[in-house]
Amino acid sequence: MLQAIGLTSTHRRNLPPAVDDLTFEAPSGSVTALLGCAGSGKTTALRLMLGLESGRGVTYFRGNPLHRIAHPAREVGVLLGDVPGHPARTARGQLRMLCAATGVPASRADEVLEVVGLAGLGGRRLGTLSLGMDRRLGLASALLGDPQALILDEPAKGLSPRENSWLYGLLRAHAARGGTVLCTTGDPKEAARLADRVVTLDAGRLVADQDAAAFSRTRLRPRVAVRTPHAARLAVVVAREARAAQRSVEVVTETSNLLSVYGSSCAEIGETAFRHGVLVHRLADEVGDTGPAPGPLRDQPASKPAPQRPVSEPAPGQRPVSEPAPGQRPASVTASEQQPLSASAPQQEWPASAPAPQQSAPDETHLARPVPRADQRPDSLPPPPRPVRSPLRPLRYELCRLLGVPTVLLVAAAVLVASAALCVLLARTDDTPLPTLLVAWPEFLPLPPAAFGAGLLGALSFGEEFRYPALAAARGTVPRRLGLLLAKLAVTAAAALLLALLVAVADVQTLRLVYGSHSTTVPDNWPALAARWAGLSVGCAWAGLLAAGVFRVTAAGVAAVLAVPVLIVPLVQKTLVAPSVRSIAGLPGRLREQTWVQFPRQADDLLMAAVHVLAQPVGAALTLSLSVLICAYLVTSLRRSARW
Repeated sequence: MLQAIGLTSTHRRNLPPAVDDLTFEAPSGSVTALLGCAGSGKTTALRLMLGLESGRGVTYFRGNPLHRIAHPAREVGVLLGDVPGHPARTARGQLRMLCAATGVPASRADEVLEVVGLAGLGGRRLGTLSLGMDRRLGLASALLGDPQALILDEPAKGLSPRENSWLYGLLRAHAARGGTVLCTTGDPKEAARLADRVVTLDAGRLVADQDAAAFSRTRLRPRVAVRTPHAARLAVVVAREARAAQRSVEVVTETSNLLSVYGSSCAEIGETAFRHGVLVHRLADEVGDTGPAPGPLRDQPASKPAPQRPVSEPAPGQRPVSEPAPGQRPASVTASEQQPLSASAPQQEWPASAPAPQQSAPDETHLARPVPRADQRPDSLPPPPRPVRSPLRPLRYELCRLLGVPTVLLVAAAVLVASAALCVLLARTDDTPLPTLLVAWPEFLPLPPAAFGAGLLGALSFGEEFRYPALAAARGTVPRRLGLLLAKLAVTAAAALLLALLVAVADVQTLRLVYGSHSTTVPDNWPALAARWAGLSVGCAWAGLLAAGVFRVTAAGVAAVLAVPVLIVPLVQKTLVAPSVRSIAGLPGRLREQTWVQFPRQADDLLMAAVHVLAQPVGAALTLSLSVLICAYLVTSLRRSARW
């Protein structure tokens, strides 16, 4: 069972809250529809329930708030909009990446693809999927953790009737197994076909909470739609003849040339119009929605009040407006004579210390919700749930994310081709040092191609995370988890080292192929050169990664990588231009004396090589840049609420 209590969004300047004190429940084993027109607060209500929107209130999933559930993905599956995946990633790759995020085995991806009917399309890329396939993939993502509850935002929007039938069958099958299904829709007919219970919203407030039978009886009434340029005259004539015949007929003026007539037929309305010489352009039998009229969007001030619609159900003890009292003649009722539903319902008694719930239709089921204590204020309710700490398997998630798109292969191929071409050109003269040849770093470039490629891969690691956010339902955000950062640092460093090694090997083979085997000889100080080359590659990759994580865009990561040799290195060179009068010779021995630990002699050589790398202008610039970026990331990204 799902219970939402007192959901209220944050007030906006000069605008009412999008959701105001919304309380309802979605029972287990049934499908509940959240019905409302555009701007009524349906999506905002779902985001409040999931902790993706700031506001007040609490939502219980089988008695527990979301932030107290050990594995949220196994309790609730969410589909808000389209699948936020990279268009070049395959459907199976997307699901396997989400399997790592939710902590379920990778084989679960093939199982849910079979459930949603995409077993033969797992190799299709997301950018080539149709709307129906994309919606199926979104449902597969929501079903990965085998959740008890499904929360879906307009899952049938834009689908064909055949796809709608399949969707309804899937949701009802989930409910038949004891699950809870909550979905939003703006179509009352769709809500009546799909749901077992319908919760109606208008302007962010609860209007009615009814079962499907009561909803169909009170909201979906047969009517005759009449389009005529003389709507006012025809309305008067139809109402007069209905009173004369003592028939209960209700005429509602929708627009200046459109009438909705309840309690009559096309034949009767046509004959009446013919007898009185009223021109009619259209007559049609329809199923009318007598709920709240669509109003202005919630993010825009209302210019004028929306026309009110007929009351869908009378209050207890009152007669329907279309039913005459004994001894009285029936009268025609227009839209201007109707009253809002909440105005006719009696007010319930509620403790003064707690907010009163919204009134609804008489057949509304009273919610079995926790009763607040007498000394408990609304502000003392449990805090809103924090974003889910995901991914649960960060290293496996990052590997799936990196290898699931062809970007890595394209960058590596471009770097190898550019490095091979540059090393061949640089080797034409004998004055080019061998280390410069192997890394293909001419003087006119700020960075060698391999280092720039490593920085680009690092920038894409976080840049694509914000562009295609697969970890959170909120667009443009990813979970603030240190484990995700460490996994990205490890995977990016491994990719940078592998790219640097491939470039060095490819350059050696290219030089031997073009100029012969005598053109390359292994230098004696190759360990120090390898350490510098690895440090440069990893440093550029981490600089791009952290900058993209701080500024949430790939271009910022690339700019940070280029800023190191262009801006930071000249500043460091000016600082280190003075010759040093002291030497660090004997540093390993002094460290060994302080730590009382006997390290092997090879560790001394590695330590001195690292110190020499840091003493170089490029090494010092990278170290300084990484220190600043790490501090910025910790301040902005790992805080509970980052300021942007």
